[in-house]
Order: sequence, then structure tokens, then C-alpha cells
Amino acid sequence: MTHNRHHDLLAHAVYRDDSVVAITHGKQFLSVADLRHKSGQLALQLVTQGAQRAALQARNGCDWMIADLACQLAGIPLLPLPGFFSAGQLRHAMLQTAVDVVLTDNPQSLQNLGIEFSRAGLSDCTSLSVLTRSPSAPEALAETGCVPDGTGKITYTSGSTGAPKGVCLGNDQLIRQALALRDVVALTRPRHLCLLPLSVLLENVAGVYTCLLAGGEVRVPDLATIGLGGSSTLNIGALARAIDQHQPNSLILVPQLLSALVSACEQGWQPPASLQFIAVGGARVSARQILRARDYGLPVYEGYGLSECASVVSLNTPQRDRPGSAGQPLPHLEVHSDAGEITIAGNPFLGYVGEPDSWHQSKVRSGDLGTLDSAGFLHLSGRSKNLLISSFGRNISPEWVESELMASPLICDCIVFGDARPWLTALICPQPGIDDNAINHWISHCNQQLPDYARVQAWQRLAEPLAAVPDLLTATGKPRRAEIHHHFAAALETLYEKPAEVTL
Repeated sequence: MTHNRHHDLLAHAVYRDDSVVAITHGKQFLSVADLRHKSGQLALQLVTQGAQRAALQARNGCDWMIADLACQLAGIPLLPLPGFFSAGQLRHAMLQTAVDVVLTDNPQSLQNLGIEFSRAGLSDCTSLSVLTRSPSAPEALAETGCVPDGTGKITYTSGSTGAPKGVCLGNDQLIRQALALRDVVALTRPRHLCLLPLSVLLENVAGVYTCLLAGGEVRVPDLATIGLGGSSTLNIGALARAIDQHQPNSLILVPQLLSALVSACEQGWQPPASLQFIAVGGARVSARQILRARDYGLPVYEGYGLSECASVVSLNTPQRDRPGSAGQPLPHLEVHSDAGEITIAGNPFLGYVGEPDSWHQSKVRSGDLGTLDSAGFLHLSGRSKNLLISSFGRNISPEWVESELMASPLICDCIVFGDARPWLTALICPQPGIDDNAINHWISHCNQQLPDYARVQAWQRLAEPLAAVPDLLTATGKPRRAEIHHHFAAALETLYEKPAEVTL
């Protein structure tokens, strides 16, 4: 087995000694030495078995991290399988990536994918099962060269179709990104609590890798035990109690989780004083929401990133902070606004699986609209493909209006529509116990701050949060707008058949 120090995450870490606890999962504790030994043993097993490309399907925990680092050491491209993917999306990702080994804590779940695997026993040093795929199976391995040279991790974006894109990243890129985050956030030996699935690149890189490189301890509880039951349930009380129990220094949140914690504060929860840095990303957050969270003792800082740039691109920090912006770009990245679209150079992805024309590009065109101010802070206005054009010809970013409305703790979810329509409408899920009059009052307040063409003039109450309906949100809480529009088409149509419910 060849060993490349540049690809060895732990070789860059700054622990006092190898006996320090690096990973905690319930009553299981792994020191730096344990993590290095176990990942090395599994790497040797994978190489001995001749693994070419591996997939990982497991709950958050020590085993996930051991498998992740083992593939780095072995030089084997790793495909993390998101728990929120449908069977069709899992099959697509595994076939397109030519996976020949699967490490999983739930082998039964892969039986209905129509891919021939045989069980080869347990992996070394973990409780994960090893499934192998015969090259002679009907679904023969995809052509060699379906991923760019140097690929270490393949992360599939949470697309709205059955065929999401596979983003190929090098292990050196991921480590370079985490090192930059470690230096910018500047926490010394932090305790980080994972609240997102490890299969999500943001938690994997900005959470786990960054914490380990800073000599810290990563707490990786099973998400179901801390109130996060998959994509459809969130027990705010259990989540708050878990944060109290673990006393973390850092967290990564999507906007939905931030709203939940602010709501908990509204109900009397006091965040622990241990919290030093909470990053929030995945969708735009208004300055009012950031400042409200801070008033309650949540040290929240907004950032921006995308998989094609190995997670985080820009970030506010206590040292450099401008609420309402997405922060300043990381020092090793070059960020520009090209005709209104954000482009990023400096650490671009290697390319998409099976799309050689995308390989080895010098910069990433993000598809996000935004500008950089004179101090270098990035201000985002939405996705170019989400841009609404009203029947009066006005261009409107729905994310802009949504972030203003979501600044209120009264609202759980808000999605704005109005393409080719005379005015904007919204689907809103209020927090429990909030009546329509309170929402009407808040919308009227927001409308006074918005230009007339960007005001919400009618809205529909949702009976349950968007997360309760499968496939309406991505793993990081971003709305799948086409799916939401289709699901609520009848309700949206009625909003344009009656006068506005909100007076301007």
C-alpha cells in the first residue's frame, strides 16, 4: 500500500499527543492513535481485496470516519451514499461511479437496487459489512476513466431528478480546504458536534476535517438520538438537550436548524456558554435572523459554498464579520462577479463523473448571483436559474424575499413564487400556535421594506413543514422549487384567483 502524507489528514493535525480523544460516539471513544491504527488496518484490507472504488453507507459514528480515512490512506476513491437518496438515485450513483466494494451498516437496504453484490464479511476494526461486486455481473463496471485522475472523494449533489451529478474531488483539495478553514475560524482544540449527516460534504470537510486538523474532538452521535429523525422530523427539545449535554464549541447549521434553535430560545432555552462559533449555510439567511440569534447567545456566522469548491468558499468570522453577507472568501480562493455570476478559482473540483468535458477546469461558474463589496465581503442575491421574471418584466430573486420573511421566528418555512405572474405569492408554514393575523402583520411589515414589485401579496398556509414531504428539500435544506411548485400547484393557482390577502 502506497502512503502519501499529503493525502493523510491526521498527518496535518496538531494534537498534543496520540492519546488525545479525537472521535466520540456515545460511549465509544477513539484516540488519535486508535483512529490512525483502525483506518490503517481497514486501508490494508481494502487494498488486499483489490478494491478499486468504494461506497460508504452508514449512520454518523466512528465507523464512518474510520472508513473515510481508510480510503484516503489506500488511495481508493470513496463515494459516500446519502441516506436521503431514493433507491433510483443510489443505483445511479453506484453504477455511474463503478463501485466494486460497499461498506455499510445496513446491507439489507441495498438488496433492492438491482445490483449484484456478495457479502464478504465484516471490515477490519469496524462493525461495517463489506459487500463486493463481481466484475462479471450483468452490470459490468463502467468504463475505466469515468472519473478524473486523482479523484479521492465523489459527492453527489442532491439533485431533483433520479440522476444527480457526481462531483469529483482530490483528497489533497479537501485537506487544503479544511486547513484554510482551520486557520480562518481559529479555534484551538475545539469540541465539534455534528448535526448534519457525514455524507454531506459540508459536515464532512468543514466540520470533521477542520476540527481534527485543529487538534479537537469530534462528537458524532447517531442523529436519531438527538432529535434529527431523517429528513422529515425535528424534535427541537431533544436537539437543545443534546447541545446542552455535549457542550460543543462549534456547530454547523442549515437555515432550518438555525430557525429551530432560535425558536427554542424564544421558548426559554439558554444556549450553553461553551459555544464559540456556529456556521450557517445552505441557503441565504437575513441579517436580522443572524442578529436575533446572536442576541440569544448563538454565535452564528453565515458562509457560502458549493460541492464543486470542496465545500466552503466564503465565511464570516468573529474577526471579519458583516451580517447580511456571506463573508470574505477563504485566502486561497479567487472569487469574482462575472456579469453578476459568482466564479471561483484556486481549488476547483476535478470534474463530474462521466463528463470528461468538465474535467480539470481552472474555475467554477457557480450559477449564483452576487457581488463583492469594497471590503471584499460576498453578497449573494440568489440562483440565476431561480430568477423570477414577473409579467411586468421585473427580475426578482425569490431567495432575497424569502430571507426577509424568514427573519421572523413566527415562520418555519417560506417559499416565494411569481414567475410570469403580476405579483408574488408565498407558501408559508408558521411555527405551531401562530395564527394568520400574525403572519399577515409580519408580511405587511416586510413589504414596507421591499420595492413594490418584490412584495408578497397573497399567501397560503402549509399544514406541515416542507421537510415532512419527501423530496421537497435537499439534505442541506434548500428547496427543490420545481417539486414544490408541482406538489402545491392547485393551491398556488388559487392565490391568483382572489384578491391579495396582505394590504400594501
